[in-house]
Amino acid sequence: MRNITILGATGSIGASTLKVVEQNPSQFNVVALAAGSNVVKMLDLVKKWQPKYAVMDCDKAATSLKECISEHGLQTQVLSGSEGMCHVSSFDGVDTVMAAIVGAAGLIPTMAAVQAGKRVLLANKEALVMSGQLFIDAVEKYGAELLPVDSEHNAIFQCLAKEVQENLGRCDLDESGVDAILLTGSGGPFRYTDIEELSSVTPEQAIAHPNWSMGPKISVDSATMMNKGLEYIEAKWLFNASREQLKVIIHPQSVIHSMVQYRDGSVLAQMGEPDMATPIALTLSYPNRVSAGVKPLDFTKVGELTFLEPDYARYPCLKLAIDACYIGQHATTALNAANEMAVAAFLENKLSFTDIAVINQLVMDKVCREHDGALDNLESLLALDKLARDFSTTFIEERVL
Repeated sequence: MRNITILGATGSIGASTLKVVEQNPSQFNVVALAAGSNVVKMLDLVKKWQPKYAVMDCDKAATSLKECISEHGLQTQVLSGSEGMCHVSSFDGVDTVMAAIVGAAGLIPTMAAVQAGKRVLLANKEALVMSGQLFIDAVEKYGAELLPVDSEHNAIFQCLAKEVQENLGRCDLDESGVDAILLTGSGGPFRYTDIEELSSVTPEQAIAHPNWSMGPKISVDSATMMNKGLEYIEAKWLFNASREQLKVIIHPQSVIHSMVQYRDGSVLAQMGEPDMATPIALTLSYPNRVSAGVKPLDFTKVGELTFLEPDYARYPCLKLAIDACYIGQHATTALNAANEMAVAAFLENKLSFTDIAVINQLVMDKVCREHDGALDNLESLLALDKLARDFSTTFIEERVL
């Protein structure tokens, strides 16, 4: 039985993780649940799963949860903040950590899990987008086991040889006969919208993803294809891929979750229903497979599969991320911070949809001009992240609608 901490328990990945656990009660045990500020949802989870620990991001939410737990006569201990997150990520009674806290806030507890040598199920993009080489080096140093949860990276993982799967971040794709990784993306809800109309897109339209059920921030990132850009950066680090070995393809139906093209002309693809429980189930049970509670793909109902090259005029955020990936860690860290700030402002109706890319470009360019320090520890990365957020605030205030 694997003992699990779920970072981001009240989000969509947390829900899918618990769905898999519920399908396999004899194989998985929930030890700790951690979330942001949704006390009502966390209380429901605590009542159902009765974990040893429940962690809330802020003291106020933790205090409220503690009172509710006491009223219900539950024994779960309540912790708060980054310290609490790190405790349940590195706790001796846990061997597996689902890292699904969205944003830079998830980086520190995810790194704590790595440094404790856990099996880390990586759903937090920022761990690699912000800390790249530092993160990969820590996985090797502390003997952690890294498994990708994102449907695309998980698909790539499944299409690779075992020696690559067991050596993520250090693998040699060329030695394994890999010609290219084909990273697929749906293109979001605006792939056929006139580019001139994108500036008038509303937050409600942007979060209405045609295929996947996700949170608002990730849904907006999918609409701009920044999500695919961040996944590109992740894939570069996970699979030690060169620019020539990594390609993005738009696949609107989201049936093929990604592909690997081999030297002999073979292409291996991982396919399935668009349900995150499938990749989560694999990472929880690897190298075995367990029930995910997902129906198998019915090929008689799949219909037509189509593929398109990405249009960078439509998706400038994707181009920014690809460029940042090969500029350096300071560029990807700055871009990630800027994007979080810009998307939040868009969701609050302070920026237009197309302004997201503008803010991202301005911040990345400014950081690349002005930053000249080393990024060899978490403190320096977080300092740069803060600097980029400060720049973002200034640029957003200048463009507020």
